[in-house]
Amino acid sequence: MMGYEQMNQMTMKTTAMMKNFNKMGPINTPHKKATRRSVSAIDGGAVATAGEGDRRRKLKTRDLSGMSLASLSASSINLASISKLDLSNNNIQQIPESLVARMLNLWALDLHSNLLKTLPNSIGCLSKLKFLNVSGNNLQHLPKTIEDCRSLEELNANFNELSMLPDTIGFELTNLTKLSVNSNKLVVLPSSLSHLTSLRVLDARLNRLGSLPGDLENLVNLQVLNVSQNFQHLKELPYSVGLLISLEELDVSYNGITVLPDSIGCLRRIQKLSVEGNPLVSPPFEVVEQGLEAVKRYMSEKMTESYKKTPMKKTLWGIGKMVKYKTFNGLSSSPGRSPGRRTGGDRHGNERGGFINVSDYRQIDGIASPRHVSLFNPRRLLSPLSAYFSPPRY
Repeated sequence: MMGYEQMNQMTMKTTAMMKNFNKMGPINTPHKKATRRSVSAIDGGAVATAGEGDRRRKLKTRDLSGMSLASLSASSINLASISKLDLSNNNIQQIPESLVARMLNLWALDLHSNLLKTLPNSIGCLSKLKFLNVSGNNLQHLPKTIEDCRSLEELNANFNELSMLPDTIGFELTNLTKLSVNSNKLVVLPSSLSHLTSLRVLDARLNRLGSLPGDLENLVNLQVLNVSQNFQHLKELPYSVGLLISLEELDVSYNGITVLPDSIGCLRRIQKLSVEGNPLVSPPFEVVEQGLEAVKRYMSEKMTESYKKTPMKKTLWGIGKMVKYKTFNGLSSSPGRSPGRRTGGDRHGNERGGFINVSDYRQIDGIASPRHVSLFNPRRLLSPLSAYFSPPRY
C-alpha cells in the first residue's frame, strides 16, 4: 500500500498542475459559422440572409437616405431582391414606373421628405408592401392603384397637399391598422373608411374637414381618433363616434363644435378626451373642467332624459303585418263600392295614394293557417313568377 507521505506528495503535485493550467487562460476554439451574416456593403446597402433553412433567399435592405438624390437609376441593381428601401430626405421629384414594378418583394418603402408631386401607378404592383411613408412631399392625390397594396398595414401621408383620398380605399385596404393623413387639405374623408375594420389609429388633424363619415361604429378596433385643429370647418360630430367600442383616445380640440353627441357617454374604454378650443354649449365649460368622468356622466344623463322625453310611436310591424292577397280582416269596403272597382283615382283613371282596395289585404295571422303555408313553400318561391302569384288551391 502507498504510504501517507507518498499520497501527500502526489496531492501537492496535482495542485501545482492545476494552478499552472489556470494561468494559461481559456482555450481558443473556432466559433461555429453564424446562420445570419453581418451587415456588409453591397450596392451601397446592407445584406441580411433570411436564414432558417435553405428555402430562404438573401434580401437586401437599401438605405439611400440623405444623399441629395434627384433621380433614381436601377440599371445595376437586382430590384427583386430588395425588401426594404429608404429614399427619404432627398430631392427626388419622380419615381420611374418601371423601377417600382420590379420590387416584387418590397415590404417597406420610405419616401418621406422629398419633392414628389405624384406616386407611380405601378405602386399597385407591390402586393407585399406593409409600410409606406410618403410624408413631407407635395402630393396632391394618391393613385387609385394604391388600393391594390392589400397587405398594407401602415400608411403615412402627413404634410402633403392632399385634398381627397381615393373613394374606395376602405374597401380594399382591409389590413390597414394605422392611417395618418394630418396636415393636408382634406375636406372630407371617404365613407368607405368605415370598412377598415382592422384600423387602430386614425390621425386626420390639421385639415379642412367639414364632417366625418356617419357609420364610424363599424371601426370596431379603432383605439385612437384625432380630428383636432380642423378649426371652423368641423362643427359637429356624428352620433356614431360614441359607438366606437374600442376607442381609448379622442381628440376633437380646436374645432367649431358646439354640442358633443350624447353617445359620448357610451364610450366605456375612453381614457383621454380632448375638447378644448371649441365653443362648447353641451357639455358646459364647468362640466368639462371636472374631467372625463364628469363629461361622460353628463352626456349619459342627457341621453337618458332625451329618451324619456321622446314620445313613443306606434310601431308598425313592417311589411309582414299586412300581406297583400285578396282579403283584409277588420276593414270593409266603402258603401256603394264593389270589391272589383277602384277605390279612388284621378281624371286619367290612375289610382291615388291613400285609397286602397280593402279586399286586397289580409292579416298576417291568417298566413299561419295550414292552408296558406303552401304560399311560402320553397318550390313556390323558386318557381316562375306566374306560378308564385297564382292563388293557392284549397
